[in-house]
Amino acid sequence: TCDTGDQQTTAAVRLKEAAATIVEGLKDVATYEGEDAVFECRLSQDTAQDAQWFLGDVPLQSNEMNEIGVQGTRHSLILRKVTLEDCGSISFKVGQHSTAA
Repeated sequence: TCDTGDQQTTAAVRLKEAAATIVEGLKDVATYEGEDAVFECRLSQDTAQDAQWFLGDVPLQSNEMNEIGVQGTRHSLILRKVTLEDCGSISFKVGQHSTAA
């Protein structure tokens, strides 16, 4: 606000949160059937709300077979006791950015 005594004007400041980007992408994983497969990537900020893991085109959720974790900017996926059916593309998407292995 600027006030000169007989005149006054007011303006507002609004901020938009910058979109998160992927600064460290996924790497390919080779393991044995029955072992765990661990995937990790790192984002530019730790406030990304729209992050999602995929096996092929299927979105993944945390459950007894998939452990999804977040520690700050590091996102991880552990596929427990993988089988031959788990072979394929793993991808991670946040906003308009994605990485795959």
